[in-house]
Amino acid sequence: MMENVHLAPETDEDDLYSGYNDYNPTYDTEELENDTAFQQAVKTSHGRRPPSKTSLASSMGRPMTGAIQDGVTRPMTAVRAAGFTKAALRGSAFDPLGQSRGPAPPLEARNEDSPEEKIRQLEKKVNELVEESCIANSCGDLKLALEKAKDAGRKERVLVRQREQVTSPENINLDLTYSVLFNLASQYSANEMYPEALNTYQVIVKNKMFSNAGRLKVNMGNIYLKQRNYSKAIKFYRMALDQIPSVHKEMRIKIMQNIGVTFIQTGQYSDAINSFEHIMRMAPNLKAGFNLILSYFAVGDREKMKKAFQKLIAVPLETDEDGKYISPNDDPHTNLVIEAIKNDHLRQMERERKAMAEKYIMTAAKLIAPVIETSFAVGYDWCVEVVKASQYVELANDLEINKAIMYLRQKDFNQAVETLKMFEKKDSSVKSAAATNLSFLYYLENEFSQASSYADLAVNSDRYNPSALTNKGNTVFANGDYEKAAEFYKEALRNDSSCTEALYNIGLTYKKLNRLDEALDCFLKLHAILRNSAQVLYQIANIYELMEDPSQAMEWLMQLISVVPTDSRALSKLGGLYDSEGDKSQAFQYYYESYRYFPSNIEVIEWLGAYYIDTQFCEKAIQYFERASLIQPTQVKWQLMVASCFRRSGNYQKALDTYKDIHRKFPENVECLRFLVRLCTDIGLKEVQEYATKLKRLEKMKEIREQRTKSGRDGSGGPRGRRDGSAGSDGGQNCGAGSRGERLSAQLRALPRTEEPYDSSSNKELDASYVDPLGPQIERPRTAARKRVDEDDFADEELGDDLLPE
Repeated sequence: MMENVHLAPETDEDDLYSGYNDYNPTYDTEELENDTAFQQAVKTSHGRRPPSKTSLASSMGRPMTGAIQDGVTRPMTAVRAAGFTKAALRGSAFDPLGQSRGPAPPLEARNEDSPEEKIRQLEKKVNELVEESCIANSCGDLKLALEKAKDAGRKERVLVRQREQVTSPENINLDLTYSVLFNLASQYSANEMYPEALNTYQVIVKNKMFSNAGRLKVNMGNIYLKQRNYSKAIKFYRMALDQIPSVHKEMRIKIMQNIGVTFIQTGQYSDAINSFEHIMRMAPNLKAGFNLILSYFAVGDREKMKKAFQKLIAVPLETDEDGKYISPNDDPHTNLVIEAIKNDHLRQMERERKAMAEKYIMTAAKLIAPVIETSFAVGYDWCVEVVKASQYVELANDLEINKAIMYLRQKDFNQAVETLKMFEKKDSSVKSAAATNLSFLYYLENEFSQASSYADLAVNSDRYNPSALTNKGNTVFANGDYEKAAEFYKEALRNDSSCTEALYNIGLTYKKLNRLDEALDCFLKLHAILRNSAQVLYQIANIYELMEDPSQAMEWLMQLISVVPTDSRALSKLGGLYDSEGDKSQAFQYYYESYRYFPSNIEVIEWLGAYYIDTQFCEKAIQYFERASLIQPTQVKWQLMVASCFRRSGNYQKALDTYKDIHRKFPENVECLRFLVRLCTDIGLKEVQEYATKLKRLEKMKEIREQRTKSGRDGSGGPRGRRDGSAGSDGGQNCGAGSRGERLSAQLRALPRTEEPYDSSSNKELDASYVDPLGPQIERPRTAARKRVDEDDFADEELGDDLLPE
């Protein structure tokens, strides 16, 4: 202990602090910068060698204050602050962070040729291709989506091979492989390439390295369902159901619903009922409830249908009340928030869900109401009571209106009217709907006063109801006030631009007013909405015909025929247009097609017969005139045409027999007797005198009748004249120069040709009473009645169509 005590030397008693600044030169770090040996050691590997035992003391760093080293105690004078050294006194700046050394050297450049970098870039490209494929699918470009998916699959296989060469197999990115295969299978399925999609799904499902891949068997079941392979679809649905744990309740419920739908497709309604009943117990939803009602309806279980309907009504809608979209006060901030959320995506989703629920409930009620009770009226009443006690109370009125429509389908108009009249004291919207249907019913029964009164009631109840305004326009249209009707149709279009009935009717109104350009604009707009409407196409063609543009009329009629290829009226109209243009071959083609689909149109039959006479094929014309005589047996002209065709073809005996048969049916027909006299004279038959006597007597009676007509004393000749007209005895009315059936063209006035057996006959005698059909049919303008019939065939008068709700 005493060895650490140092006595002051006796020689220098005055220097009390001597020795305090003496220290071991080993710790003199201030002169290390000038120490050549030390600097050389730092620059070489000698400075990085581990310390030896001899240098251990010097490598341990600074000794502790007061420590003893080499028998000398370290003095307690280390009071200098960090960073302050004697070097600062020699001009070096204060820089404890070393900022004076300048910026850091640049990073080492990436080597793009390295295998790791190539793999990283290829993996990025695969991800981009998968994303592009999904985006193309969402945009509807399924073909591009499939190409991108295939390209991603090819590049992913290249990526796997490169990874196997560089790293161990366990470092392969399984998530990327799964996403590529799953996207490829989905794109195959979207493009209806079902075998390829199933093969791709099998690759995923059979790979044990993919966790939860068994869920994809649901997708495989969906594909088999689309292929109508119901047994395999059920098998894969059940396999997927077995591999999904019970904690995923929602997924299991959806798979059970798919299984139930598949059972319905196969007609196994009892198995479907089990599936849907399980769903309605565990997690009831609208689709399962509706499908359960369908299954009970299929098996005919009335009581179960009622219970299932009650379960469907009890399914919670899971939408917020509408009151939150109404401002409770005049706070501007609150009003802005409500205005912003009034029509956002969540609100639209709520509307869609509510509309879907109402559709399911209405459809189910219309389905079961006629079968759950003794009559459909009692069934509807039960459904209405159930709905009134539920959250869908507003649907009760719609069910009542559907009840009225059911009466209409059963032709019970009185009950339908009585049911609809019950709504006259309801609120405005229901009253307007009922009054609209009542107006339409009375309009169909041509009771325009009642239709107008109920149309007024509907309009007053709801001025913005386009159906009510359209019905009001219909009643005004029926009274002939087309300008006012057009105003009602315009107002209906302003309230609802998609009201096709109003747009169609305003086109008809402009057509009645002879404002053809405006009518054409209306029907062209309607054609843009209803691309394949036969009525619209006909109206456009008819307007072009009225505008004397036959080429456009024919073009639109061709479009009409492409929509309704079996419409005989459209075919005959197109044939008439080609005939007016002088194209007989095309006209014959369309007239013949019209005759093939409807062989009872007299005008088509007449044109075809005249066409064969004009082309010198009288034998073929006979079958058409015979059919005309069957359709109109009281018209003698068709039988005379048949006899004329026999005579023109050289079959005189058949012609004589036909004339005799005509004379038996119509004994007062002058033309038939004249030809009988001619034929009997040429052939040399004994009956010629008998027929000549009858002919003179009829001609005498005809002269007397004409004299009485001229003198105004036609009282006794009226009934006889009418009888002669019906029998075809008046040559001018039936078969003379004014007859449309016999005088088919200007050539019909021509005389018989020289090679025929009447060369020596008096031409004037034949022309005075009968004209043979030697030429084509003359151009006959359509009468107003004829045009009206054509327009009726295409619902020209069907104003306000489809106003009744489905």
